Amino acid sequence: MGIFQKRNNWYIDYYVKGRRKRKKIGPSKKLALQVLNDVRLKIAKGEYLGIYEDKKIPFDEYVKQYLDYSKANKAQSTYSRQDRICTARLKSAFKDKYIYEISPLMIEKYKAKRLETVSPASVNRELACLKHMYTKAIEWGYVRENPAKAVRLLKEAPGRLRYLNPDDVEKLINACSDHLRPMVITALNTGMRKSEILNLRWQEIDLVNRKITVINAKNNESRVIPINQTLYQELLGLSKRAKGEYVFPDRNGHPFKEVKTAFSSTLKRAGIEDFRFHDLRHTFGSHLIMQGVDIRTVQQVMGHKEIRMTMRYSHLSPEYVQEAMERLDKLWTPYGHQGRI
Repeated sequence: MGIFQKRNNWYIDYYVKGRRKRKKIGPSKKLALQVLNDVRLKIAKGEYLGIYEDKKIPFDEYVKQYLDYSKANKAQSTYSRQDRICTARLKSAFKDKYIYEISPLMIEKYKAKRLETVSPASVNRELACLKHMYTKAIEWGYVRENPAKAVRLLKEAPGRLRYLNPDDVEKLINACSDHLRPMVITALNTGMRKSEILNLRWQEIDLVNRKITVINAKNNESRVIPINQTLYQELLGLSKRAKGEYVFPDRNGHPFKEVKTAFSSTLKRAGIEDFRFHDLRHTFGSHLIMQGVDIRTVQQVMGHKEIRMTMRYSHLSPEYVQEAMERLDKLWTPYGHQGRI
């Protein structure tokens, strides 16, 4: 183990687990000695530049291992999304690299290239996946640092926040078919996601204590949603006719895979435009806020992992803002407090 000079550059020469390695340092002999001492120290600790020599894993092989973990530990929807991202994007971008070889600069170039064809939100979902892949790689002892951690996410435009007023809600419900109406009422009174509603089982509903336990949530965490009187009456009627394990089954007793066509037809009959089934969730969250429910409660009921997601529902209708401002009339105008201005 030592240093040597070749032309104008100094090199370090050493062995790691019986394998000889040489590395060019540059024109400085002093720096070469410092690097060699650092290598000696790291070899003594059983490492080499933060890389476990016996765990050099090609990125495409690591993708398979990470997806196995995702399938076993995350909700089906999350796993499916990560499978698409890893297989269609990340795997092809970094297929010729070991996982320790990928640098922040490589990821920045990947980010810039993807931004040419997709939205910032899509790029951020891919970066978030890559960040978590390295978080697990660190936990599993494959690398010491997360190169994606140094890469900043892109700014995203505010998400869509479309919701219905009470009159339009009534129109929508009246236009629903018999099989769609209970689903819409459930969405409006629980804020559950479409996939959660379509796969809801009777065993997850407690009509005696009036609560729904959502087990297969997006974040793979269960949550409890109280059942109000409106939803209770709807579910009670369905329970008397129930024939299988699912609350909203198709004619074969299986959960519906999609209700897009039926919902689109309902919107046309109701005269409602630019609205999606997921916007029923927005409607639920928005009206809870407008009824004075605190943001933390809304977060809990809707199953948001981060409060920033719930804050999107804190927007208020112009009518509600006007009413709120008029409350100040009672506080410090002569009309609210006699003799006080």
